[in-house]
Amino acid sequence: MRGGRGAQSGAGRTDAERRGLWLPPCFLKAWLVGTMNVPELRSRLSQAGQAHLLQFWPELEEAQQMELYAELEAMNFEELHVFFQKATAESSQAQRDGMDARMEPVPREVLGSATRDQDQLQAWENEGLFQISQNKVAVLLLAGGQGTRLGVAYPKGMYDVGLPSHKTLFQIQAERILKLQQLAEKYHGNKCVIPWYIMTSGRTMESTEEFFAKHKYFGLRKENVIFFQQGMLPAMTFDGKIILEEKHKVSMAPDGNGGLYRALAAQNIVQDMERRGVGCVHVYCVDNILVRVADPRFIGFCVRKGADCGAKVVEKTNPTEPVGVVCRVDGVYQVVEYSEIALATAQRRGPDGRLQFSAGNIANHFFTVPFLRDVVKVHEPRLLHHVAQKKISCVSPQGQRVKPDKPNGIKMEKFVFDIFQFAKKFVVYEVLREDEFSPLKNADSQNGKDNPTTARHALMSLHHCWVLNAGGHFIDENGSRLPAIPRLKDANDVPIQCEISPLISYAGEGIESYVAGKEFHAPLIIDENGVHELVKNGL
Repeated sequence: MRGGRGAQSGAGRTDAERRGLWLPPCFLKAWLVGTMNVPELRSRLSQAGQAHLLQFWPELEEAQQMELYAELEAMNFEELHVFFQKATAESSQAQRDGMDARMEPVPREVLGSATRDQDQLQAWENEGLFQISQNKVAVLLLAGGQGTRLGVAYPKGMYDVGLPSHKTLFQIQAERILKLQQLAEKYHGNKCVIPWYIMTSGRTMESTEEFFAKHKYFGLRKENVIFFQQGMLPAMTFDGKIILEEKHKVSMAPDGNGGLYRALAAQNIVQDMERRGVGCVHVYCVDNILVRVADPRFIGFCVRKGADCGAKVVEKTNPTEPVGVVCRVDGVYQVVEYSEIALATAQRRGPDGRLQFSAGNIANHFFTVPFLRDVVKVHEPRLLHHVAQKKISCVSPQGQRVKPDKPNGIKMEKFVFDIFQFAKKFVVYEVLREDEFSPLKNADSQNGKDNPTTARHALMSLHHCWVLNAGGHFIDENGSRLPAIPRLKDANDVPIQCEISPLISYAGEGIESYVAGKEFHAPLIIDENGVHELVKNGL
């Protein structure tokens, strides 16, 4: 764990290190003096049923042998075997069990809603801002994923969706933190800090750190941006054989966003939170362009309810939408994947016409630090890995590179929501999708959903609403006011181009002085340098 920097710099790091494997000094020395104990490694591999991993050893160059030796020597094959056996057994059991009869919707008494509880929103926001002003709130970003599905090789947080400002996801989130610190100070008079913990993976750590350093941490203090790294696990065949990606490389993948808890323990992150006096943490995924980082309403709601664990959700309106739902199973809170729910269950509606299982999971959570400490020290070993069947590039027994056209193995991962079951007081906070959730998962060339265009449009549509709510108007080239219908009905609707910097407004507040009673031609940008558009008939 480190504040502002990693445990070591990117310079001179081996490929194995970049892939998430720390190389102890004894291995480095072994390389230098040529004393790798290959017979002992062969014996370990043979006992573990993984002898095939050295089948190409004689063909490898010395540097490649060193890489592979270090990678394999660092693995605990007995532990991997246990993970595989438990994960595959759990997967088979889950497929056999009838989930529907055991599911219950989230009860109203644990649910807070941005639409159904409007009379309490201000009190929750005030509580959240107070907690922030007392340095009691941290945020934790899950940023281990690369932008592979976006067609780029760098971390998702570095992606520019094409906003007028060309800000990346990392910059947008950093500026929201800065603005929230300012708002808390304004209302409570205390200078405060929201520490930002960023979990990367072996694939993204180095480039993420370099990106933040290059951009001077987007105005945040370096010591309050703490990078740490989740673990990696090898991909395996359906019968438990570790897969070689190349002759000298194991196919490795991050251990899921639920790998967070093992990483918190391994890198003493909870201790750092306690040292700083942090009381609660907002955890979220990097790919949501609308995320309200350290949302004071969500924080305040959870604190007022006395919760140790909370989930922010969006209302699921389409029963077949492929999103997991937060619910109770056998009386225990968890997320049930859409593929595990029968259509008839998904279609059930209550007396008010809403779907009964409507709490769509968006990987946006609240945890108290004492709860996280208990998870890390007591509960984490009880978490089981989930199995994902994947098409995994590999090397054939003949040494040929293979790109399969159907799943040929599994990756094992844990999910961040797996710890709901351990909460003493669990709550759910429901928000509007168009206000807070637009994930970035696919390239524009793909299915037209959750891509850079939809993310960009969602943000500009929201900011258009902010302008209208603050008394501003948009006009066309003839000076006629445009209709105030900014919400996008489908992916083909194009919003008015409007972008408001997070440094100006966190959630639509405080922009009246810029727009009230004024008319604008699009595109409109409002940032710390002013309003970048001609204003007509300004009052």
